[in-house]
Amino acid sequence: MNLAGPNRLATATSPYLQQHAHNPVDWWPWCAEALERARREDKPILLSVGYSACHWCHVMAHESFEDIETARLMNELFINIKVDREERPDLDKIYQNAHYILSQRNGGWPLTIFLNADDQTPFFSGTYFPPEPRHGLPGFKELLTHVSRAYHEQRDAIGEQNRSLKAALAQLAESGEAYKNKLDSRPITEGKKALVQQFDKQHGGFGNAPKFPHPDNLALLMENGTRDKQALYCACLTLEKMALGGINDQLGGGFCRYSVDSYWMIPHFEKMLYDNGPLLSLYVDAWQLTDDPLFKSACISTAQWVTREMQSEQGGYYSSLDADSEGVEGKYYAWHRDEVQQALSEEEYEVFAQRYGLNGKPNFEGKWHLHTSASITDIAEKLDLDARHVQQVLEQAQHKLMAVRGNRAPPARDDKILTSWNALMIYGMVHAGRILNRPDWIDSAARALAFIRGELWLNGRLLAVHKDGVSHLDAYLDDHVLLIKALLEMLKTRWDTSYLNWAVDIAELLINHFEDNAAGGFFFTSDDHEQLIQRPKTFTDDAMPSGNGVAAQVFGELARLSGDMHFHDTAEKTLRAAWNGIRRAPHAHASLLLALGDQLDPPETLIIRARQEELPEWREVITQHHSPKRNTYFIPSDETELPDFLARHLPKDGGSGWLCQGYECLPPINSPQALADLINQKEHGQSDS
Repeated sequence: MNLAGPNRLATATSPYLQQHAHNPVDWWPWCAEALERARREDKPILLSVGYSACHWCHVMAHESFEDIETARLMNELFINIKVDREERPDLDKIYQNAHYILSQRNGGWPLTIFLNADDQTPFFSGTYFPPEPRHGLPGFKELLTHVSRAYHEQRDAIGEQNRSLKAALAQLAESGEAYKNKLDSRPITEGKKALVQQFDKQHGGFGNAPKFPHPDNLALLMENGTRDKQALYCACLTLEKMALGGINDQLGGGFCRYSVDSYWMIPHFEKMLYDNGPLLSLYVDAWQLTDDPLFKSACISTAQWVTREMQSEQGGYYSSLDADSEGVEGKYYAWHRDEVQQALSEEEYEVFAQRYGLNGKPNFEGKWHLHTSASITDIAEKLDLDARHVQQVLEQAQHKLMAVRGNRAPPARDDKILTSWNALMIYGMVHAGRILNRPDWIDSAARALAFIRGELWLNGRLLAVHKDGVSHLDAYLDDHVLLIKALLEMLKTRWDTSYLNWAVDIAELLINHFEDNAAGGFFFTSDDHEQLIQRPKTFTDDAMPSGNGVAAQVFGELARLSGDMHFHDTAEKTLRAAWNGIRRAPHAHASLLLALGDQLDPPETLIIRARQEELPEWREVITQHHSPKRNTYFIPSDETELPDFLARHLPKDGGSGWLCQGYECLPPINSPQALADLINQKEHGQSDS
């Protein structure tokens, strides 16, 4: 079968699926009709999973899915299904796990996996396959023929393998018996120690190339920052090298997905929302701990990129920017030397070339991808200039080159709006906006939050995806817990009781539809989700924090804010369910270790209640005494319908503040300065102990 026009993917909302709408392949989206057709025709399913910003997905599409002969074989031998892993992370998790079991190798994208027609159990898998045999990989057309023949001629062997694979998948989803002894901090110590052992002392990061940001690992190392100098050094050197490197867009801001080398110089050029939200938080926290202006600058440029390029008119944040433009990876970001010279004055070029390595050899396919080669101080000394003048010249040059770059064909933008990724960015924008006093960033986050509430929270349930006016797909664990985390961060910044009520509603929804009542912890999908071959339940972090790790964090914080001990117990049950895995590989569970730290040594809760016109004075005094182990809430005294725990805190005229540890609060303090003095005394006493 050859298709004369667009295939079924033309009507999909996913930009990734739409990219394949004009392939000659008879693609189906994942749907009941496609699965039934496979059963009826007894054809195996070829499942191809990817995402719109994926470079190797584009390569395989061009080499194979656009090829008439390859498409003819696919259409003749298989039912072909395309899945956007960003819309269907449930399917991606299941089949990445299956790929690992089948091949004993980590997966990736594109994921190419062949499924039984009757129950969608995979029997063969791989990732990228070239059109012709090379690098030890079979050619894709040859592979199609062999897989189809095996499916029809080796049913008994495949059936036996499928039974083993299903058993292995079931075992992966089980956390075993919940840990019943006392929780302790040893995994936190061991997790940090393991990360420090993997640390690249010269270039930052962990292990060898390729290098990923791994924000949760960095957050773990920065936890209690000043108490663990070695861990803080590892985190800050990594953030420094990333900010100076090519993984950070030195002109336009925003971080790429990962570096292909050990130096953070040449990235895989796609920019993902889910990396940049957590990095915003890390950079502003690192700035607070070190006062290093580089960290503040990285934070500002990232937030500017988000508001300039990644926010829709309706408020939601878009998902990603492609690695490719005009079919070439990195073309949008790379420079010819003469192109830069023509755009800049002689002085601007001399300073810019020193700063970003244009006076050295090309570092990217005969061109230059910008990375920081020299400090401003060194440039000033070498050129006998004032450092402030060097900074001004650089800013002029950057402005001019941004204008030049703006005339290039930009990378494609995936403009679907994902609840979980938006929540990560909302948290980052609010957190950074509060600390750097940027109300415009907080406004941006509030618009995104309002978008989710208006478009993705329907009839008391959350949806995962919005695109072109259509919201669909049941939300996953990550969507719910990350949204609660974003709401809690907004409550620290601009109190609105409706945010707290919404967070509590989502928490109750999670308990009712996602929690494993027998073993503790949460499944990735709800109890009324589409039935698949596995109901994933994962505790380890990957590119994003573990949903269970974030659940343990936010249920603990909700308990401390609302006084609801049921939330406290839910957080503890999640940690107990994950404990066996945490003990085996603590560094793979950074988000759970952060929750464990809060469970064992709860952050202080500082409650300020005063009239609306009095709150700015309290905020000005108290925010000068920031601590990562203190959550502060500024609540107007006329707020009603608060939880009992908060409602009991009634202020005096002029306002009052309560410093609470866990669920016990000290007597109220009735002036901002007196409360600040109390905080100083406590912190001074702790530092001397």
